[in-house]
Amino acid sequence: QVQLAESGGGLVQAGGSLRLSCVVSGLTFTSYSMGWFRQAPGKEREFVAAVAWSGGSVTQVDIVKDRFTISRDNAKNTVYLQLNSLMPEDTAVYYCAASDSGVHGIAEEYDYWGQGTQVTVSS
Repeated sequence: QVQLAESGGGLVQAGGSLRLSCVVSGLTFTSYSMGWFRQAPGKEREFVAAVAWSGGSVTQVDIVKDRFTISRDNAKNTVYLQLNSLMPEDTAVYYCAASDSGVHGIAEEYDYWGQGTQVTVSS
């Protein structure tokens, strides 16, 4: 049974930082690219960042490029998202997902999803 378990969300003031983690089990972790998406209340789910199986290729959306960093530790079957300089508009549920079709931001091509972790940024 494949499981993706996010953690690390919480309430933080604007300008603060959080580190999200996603522990993956039940699949061959190095066979998958990993991505982070987020969904704010009343909005569509949006892509944030993705990383290749090797960690050597990363793609991110421009709005987070200088503030968020995606990384992975294959020895721990874990993908991370470091969130810095948080803004109230970053408030959302953050989801990790696994894809065997490359490094990209196409949600429909991700095979497995976690339950999400809430990030709330106060002004």
